[in-house]
Amino acid sequence: MYKEEPAMERELTMEFARVTEAAALASARWVGRGDKEAADDAAVQAMRSVFDTIRMQGTVVIGEGEMDEAPMLYIGEKLGSGDGPELDVAVDPLEGTNLVAKGLAGAIAVVAIAKKNVLLHAPDMYMNKIAVGPAAKGKIHLDAPVKENLVNVAKALGKSLDDLTVVILDRPRHQQLIHEVRETGARIRLISDGDVSPAVACGIEGTGVDIMMGIGGAPEGVLAAAALRCLGGEMQGRLWPENDEDGRRAEKLGVSDINKLLTMDDLVSSDDVFFAATGITEGPLLKGVHFTSQGALTHTVVMRGMTGTIRFIEARHRFDKKPAYAIKGVK
Repeated sequence: MYKEEPAMERELTMEFARVTEAAALASARWVGRGDKEAADDAAVQAMRSVFDTIRMQGTVVIGEGEMDEAPMLYIGEKLGSGDGPELDVAVDPLEGTNLVAKGLAGAIAVVAIAKKNVLLHAPDMYMNKIAVGPAAKGKIHLDAPVKENLVNVAKALGKSLDDLTVVILDRPRHQQLIHEVRETGARIRLISDGDVSPAVACGIEGTGVDIMMGIGGAPEGVLAAAALRCLGGEMQGRLWPENDEDGRRAEKLGVSDINKLLTMDDLVSSDDVFFAATGITEGPLLKGVHFTSQGALTHTVVMRGMTGTIRFIEARHRFDKKPAYAIKGVK
């Protein structure tokens, strides 16, 4: 008789919040200091240290690159205590390295965790994406005209087009997209970096973000899709190779059709997924890290797809009380 696989333990929710909090605390020391490599390295080290304390058998499927490109959190690296559930792990210890280096809004530390083969093993290349929250689920299509998508989303949200806010990365490749959105009368919020946070913000009322469109990182697309799966929203994507090397990279990770329209079930194939993100700098979704005389304040969102539960956690951290691994990189 078939026996259904048990869902991931709900107790892991807070464990993953600790992971992103540590990365955020470490990288926040580098806000505005112009050194994105140092900020990213601090986040990576802190996140890796806390992962080692979690009872799990994790494998990085989206990380800092391949083994020869990254010293830790590389694709294929094993995380956790070595016992407990076998899980696939997608990480971006610092989503928005330039944002931290320049002291700009929207940088976060983020993870998504799922049972094996639930998360798309996305190659490190570009992806064309469109993302909305639950109210507009089923009302978008990546290949539909821009105006059609915006009209349908506005109608689903009970808004006029003039009141719709679209987030787009400020890149030369998006000139035509920006022109077409402006032609509809919709509002645009251009961002310099970091499209995970605004994609997730689409699924949470009160953030001021209605839809995210355009070409960004494929790994970041999977991370955002994990959150939107928990929220009941929708994302569609298609890999956007720049050269033959991108094609070879995709094939190496098992992508047989690089032109395939990727739906939510392709990006994240089950509700049995966790998502956690901690703000580093202020953004529409999360507050940034605020340092105090004794430590720091953090703002984290954690989600569990199986229950649809979304928790926002405001934490106070006392550095004199924390173990060294939890504040690795915080000086």
